[in-house]
Amino acid sequence: MTGPTRGFFGRSHPKRDERLPPGQYNVGADWPVLTAEVTPRFDPEQWTMTVDGLVDNPQSWSWYDAHALPQSEYRGDIHCVTSWSKFDTTFGGVSVDVLLDSASPKPTASHVLATSTTGYTTNLPLEHVRGNKAWIVWSFDGKPLPREHGGPVRLLVPHLYFWKSAKWVNQLTLLDHDEQGFWERNGYHDLGDPWLEQRYQGD
Repeated sequence: MTGPTRGFFGRSHPKRDERLPPGQYNVGADWPVLTAEVTPRFDPEQWTMTVDGLVDNPQSWSWYDAHALPQSEYRGDIHCVTSWSKFDTTFGGVSVDVLLDSASPKPTASHVLATSTTGYTTNLPLEHVRGNKAWIVWSFDGKPLPREHGGPVRLLVPHLYFWKSAKWVNQLTLLDHDEQGFWERNGYHDLGDPWLEQRYQGD
């Protein structure tokens, strides 16, 4: 008796890359330009980064002050809510931990509202920007961060969907409550964990 032919089992499929969260695909070399606002032009000489709200020592850094802080890199993958992922990225800048340590968050602080020069906002639990999980970045693959991707400076929170990594960021405000940002008010999930497919409210 002969066994079943290969066609009986159906067509074989390539093994899914374990680095891809559910519902994602690897975008390859390029990554899409997606933004809710008109891409701004602003002079880094006029940019400041502010940490305020529930902190003991509100702080602001100029472009040069920020670059004088201890710098670090993120090397890894990023994931967009629109289903693309990009592997093996390298972003350079300063860890959000460095900024928060300087400002000294109050014990009641539980969330961060990130604000951009455009007025765009997004909300994050404090624990998701602490512990070397988030950066303020100004370089990508060793070059200045392109304007269309948030340059000259953006927030980077790579373990969450990429709308949480606010482009053109200039302010982190610490709060004792969760305050929804732009996309969260428009139906996106308050946290946005790609491994849990938290794309929309109710996921």
